[in-house]
Amino acid sequence: MENSSSRQFSGALSAILFGVLVLAGAAQAQVASRSKEIVIVKPASLPTPAQEPGIAMQLYSEAGGGNAYLYIEQNQGQHLLVLDVTDPVNVRMVGDVNLAVPGPFDFVGTSGRSALLISFRDNSGMAALDLRKPRTPTLKAAPNMQAPVYSEPLDGSVFLFAGHRTMEAPAIARNYRVVDLSNPAEPSLLWTAKQVIATLSREETGTTFLLGSDGLTIIRRPQIEEQYRYERAFTN
Repeated sequence: MENSSSRQFSGALSAILFGVLVLAGAAQAQVASRSKEIVIVKPASLPTPAQEPGIAMQLYSEAGGGNAYLYIEQNQGQHLLVLDVTDPVNVRMVGDVNLAVPGPFDFVGTSGRSALLISFRDNSGMAALDLRKPRTPTLKAAPNMQAPVYSEPLDGSVFLFAGHRTMEAPAIARNYRVVDLSNPAEPSLLWTAKQVIATLSREETGTTFLLGSDGLTIIRRPQIEEQYRYERAFTN
């Protein structure tokens, strides 16, 4: 009969093995360059909804150096995933919003301090996402506004629009390969983000976001992140 001490040893061993497996899984979900200056966060290490394909995405930072959010449009525009990307080491899903929209849309840009303009790809017009509660954005109509082919912000709330879209213009998907060339004789392929349709960068932390068929890939720059944390702590 198994005694108490052997059962305790067996339980401890199981816990250790489970921890090793968890760490191994986490290691496989991220990969770093030889210099450790670039870290790639694969979709598998992000919240499950972020592993789904998306249509478009947009970054938004709260005024005064607050939190940063990444909005990912999914499911023909009917679904908006909200990720808190303030700290690239700890990306969290903080919102999951359903939108009553006619179809897919593109993000035009930020309007004022707490709104995002969107234009519908079927040329049915434009709308705004109210971000006064950034984790639960709400849709606001913008009547009599045609979806533009080109837009450019002139200041915080004034835009230059050119023409209007007459048909849906799908993004061209491309594979993005991240290659470490620190040793030219032995190039190392770190990761391939497949069928990427949108890319964004957050200058403050040096973070790059790639939205592809496997979901979201995040490219981190730890040294820039550390400098940002220091500056933020010093100013606060």
